[in-house]
Amino acid sequence: MAAWLRTPPGRYLLAWEQSRVDQVVADLFGFHALQLGLCQLDALRCNRMPHRWCAADHRLPAPPDDAPGVSAAAVALQCDFDALPFPSHSIDLVVLPHTLEFARDPHHTLREVERVLVPEGRLVVFGFNGASLWGLRQRAGQWLRRVRGRGDTFLPRSGEFIGYWRLRDWLRLLSFEMEGGRFGCYAWPVASPRWLQGDGWMDRTGDRWWPVFGAVYSLVAVKRVRGMRLVGLAKDARRRVAAAAAVVANRHPTPQRTRAEAVSDEVGR
Repeated sequence: MAAWLRTPPGRYLLAWEQSRVDQVVADLFGFHALQLGLCQLDALRCNRMPHRWCAADHRLPAPPDDAPGVSAAAVALQCDFDALPFPSHSIDLVVLPHTLEFARDPHHTLREVERVLVPEGRLVVFGFNGASLWGLRQRAGQWLRRVRGRGDTFLPRSGEFIGYWRLRDWLRLLSFEMEGGRFGCYAWPVASPRWLQGDGWMDRTGDRWWPVFGAVYSLVAVKRVRGMRLVGLAKDARRRVAAAAAVVANRHPTPQRTRAEAVSDEVGR
């Protein structure tokens, strides 16, 4: 992925994602923000949280200091993404730029992200859209490689691309609520910088007329934690039980009087 980002399509995609993530995270507040993977994208530069980290997968070498878009202090730690070294409910914002597509177990990674996020914490995800011109070019290259033994893929060869709607279903199962989504990068799947940049008419037209066919998507979700409470009749019954007086048994009961003794007392009066 890092080598592909140095190509003209990679730089074009990185520029769109940088612009998009700057808009999304600018108004998200909290104390701790975390970016997992793809440190070539400075996803937290416009965020104002006091503690921000970019984590790299320990299986992969950290990007060099002179890599595009990466400063010397960009990579704060290297860790396993399906075993994050953070306590539960401690992170306010997590950004996953193509992280799930190259994870060993994307479901496990998502569960770890859900664990470390605080209630009402935000999750920002970027991914490739298979239902696009870029995705079609990628599948055509993979088919030629399998059938003829030759053929070049347009996108990175490794990784399993996760569709936008499929990812929404995964997040919904983890009690995330969708807050927003956006598609981008509508240029033709070519390697020419002139065709990729152009005058931007493909991006303007695609964003208006065929928005779901962008080569990449961004998704923003919020973690919801819903508690249980009693409503209706069950709530009223609980209140009545709580307000009822307690009955205390007499440990030394008085002896029972016979009927004859009771009548004798009435006569004596």
